[in-house]
Amino acid sequence: MSQGKLLYAQSGGVTAVINTTAAAVITTARAQKVKVLAARNGIIGALREDLIDTSKEPISAIRALAHTPGGAFGSCRFKLKDIQADRARYERLIDVFRAHDIRYFLYNGGNDSADTANKVSQIAKQFDYPLTCIGVPKTVDNDLAVTDCCPGFGSAAKYTAVSLREAALDVASMAESSTKVFVLEVMGRHAGWLAAAAGLAGKGPDDAPHIILFPEVPFDEAKFLATVDATVKRVGWCAVAVSEGLRTADGKFLAEAGGKDAFGHVQLGGVGPAIAQLVKEKLGYKQHWAVPDYLQRSARHLASKTDVDHAWAVGEAAVDFALAGRNAVMPAIIRSSDAPYRWKIEATPLSKVANHEKTLPKSYIRKDGYGITDKARAYLEPLIRGEDPPPYGKDGLPKYVTLKNTPVEKKLPVYEIEDR
Repeated sequence: MSQGKLLYAQSGGVTAVINTTAAAVITTARAQKVKVLAARNGIIGALREDLIDTSKEPISAIRALAHTPGGAFGSCRFKLKDIQADRARYERLIDVFRAHDIRYFLYNGGNDSADTANKVSQIAKQFDYPLTCIGVPKTVDNDLAVTDCCPGFGSAAKYTAVSLREAALDVASMAESSTKVFVLEVMGRHAGWLAAAAGLAGKGPDDAPHIILFPEVPFDEAKFLATVDATVKRVGWCAVAVSEGLRTADGKFLAEAGGKDAFGHVQLGGVGPAIAQLVKEKLGYKQHWAVPDYLQRSARHLASKTDVDHAWAVGEAAVDFALAGRNAVMPAIIRSSDAPYRWKIEATPLSKVANHEKTLPKSYIRKDGYGITDKARAYLEPLIRGEDPPPYGKDGLPKYVTLKNTPVEKKLPVYEIEDR
């Protein structure tokens, strides 16, 4: 009797190392003689029966996948509602799994993806279909519960800290007759983990960033402007790191752009320029701002070796858990020591991860609300350590891979997705 196939899918914003996890999944499953299919564009591909046969890829391509950024099979922002409200879609998923003898479903994503994997496991039980569902952690926001950190965060954190340090050297060089205030906007809707990572760029009181604006700390305009002014007068210039999720005292996003994404999240944009403009209008200082946006989550050339190791480990463990029948769990990274940095992988129930959000602890934020504590530094520093650069070609560019993504023949009627 066939042990069935494994379906892997990527969801949400991709990272510099999500393909490392994909490579680990495929490599580990191949070693166990389990065929891996991938859903094109996440759960959307699973619903459409738009599946990819990864066995058509040579091992050299899979190895190269481990150092290639982006999402090799396509990702999506598409949230399934609860089982009763979206029952037809869950039934369709089971039909697709049954048609292709899929017995293992690995969904690589964040909070919403963990929720989806958990619900798919529940509907499979209702249909008495033998399916093992595993949530595989990924997010640059580092906001998943239980796991010590999330694959993808370490590399984005390293990019943020390095970028801030390098930009600070530039600003310091020009401050006498040019820019006095530099603002770097970083990702983080509700959780200030990446904003905190910017704090690794310097250690002394006059080192950049001089001010970090966290989503966990309500924005006080008067206090902020006074601190900027004092810093410029003391240091000669001022560097600010600001989270995209910065809020006012009444809880409103400072840079709410209007509209919502497919997950129902408010669209954000432009808090960096807004803060820079505020400085110009109120203090008159020449200012400059930068919004790395996708760059901070796609910079594989600056990936953290620790992060790469995490990404591989959760992929490998996800397959091991699936084949062992450990349904509705997620491989979580458990830290046992800061110095030396030690960690291991353990299974945690998806119910403890789905729809939970881990924000930056108060103990990680300096008393004045504008910097990180030693406790935060002890947590963050191990996550950005080590380098794992991709190979470079004669043209001076990284050698990344594009998979063939050979489609699997469809067996079911065409399925149209509405309300995307």
